[in-house]
Amino acid sequence: MHNTESLVHAWRIDDREYRRQEERRGRRFAYTSFEPTRTALVVVDMVPFFVDANPYARGIVPNIQHLADRLRAAGGTVAWVLPARTERTPVGDEFHGPEAAEMFRNSGGSGPLPGRLWHGFTLGSDDVLMEKSAPSAFFPGRCPLPELLQERGIDTVLITGTVTNVCCESSARDAWTLGYRVVLIADANATGRDQDHNATLHTVYRSFGDVRSTAAVLAMLEEQVTA
Repeated sequence: MHNTESLVHAWRIDDREYRRQEERRGRRFAYTSFEPTRTALVVVDMVPFFVDANPYARGIVPNIQHLADRLRAAGGTVAWVLPARTERTPVGDEFHGPEAAEMFRNSGGSGPLPGRLWHGFTLGSDDVLMEKSAPSAFFPGRCPLPELLQERGIDTVLITGTVTNVCCESSARDAWTLGYRVVLIADANATGRDQDHNATLHTVYRSFGDVRSTAAVLAMLEEQVTA
């Protein structure tokens, strides 16, 4: 029987990390507001290859959809980023093993991009879809996302998707390096285990961006819309 279970990570950041940032900058979170029209929701690798196999990935679908709907309505950008089919390399075969390397090369599926997304999403007419040929959606030359966001005057990115500690963390790190205000959405990212998920939340919060819940981000968005 096909597994349709959905789970939500028991996510947390240690109080000592919150205290560390509060002592450093005088507040818990770096970014206390954002301009919706200068904000992009970046959805990483939510394709059947990853979502079918992971109940935590299925568990974040509603949160990603809520964020997409609200940000889109407020004039922001929603970007769906899918794995590209890359060339086979000796290093990939050596690292993963030939069979696993071939499996990962084809993880994004084939055909038109909208049809390759997980079926539980509803896209907007102005959403953008693109492929990436590296773990990070922001690695120069491997994904058109940075150039597109620059054209739209985006300064803040909300990172969501799977898996937390690989492509999502890589995207958050590179987005920070490129000068974006980074917010990793704690309950809209997913990996296989809570401890791996929380390790990434710790790393990002400490060095690369804020870590917020879906509810907190929606509240921030509502404040901007009604201001």
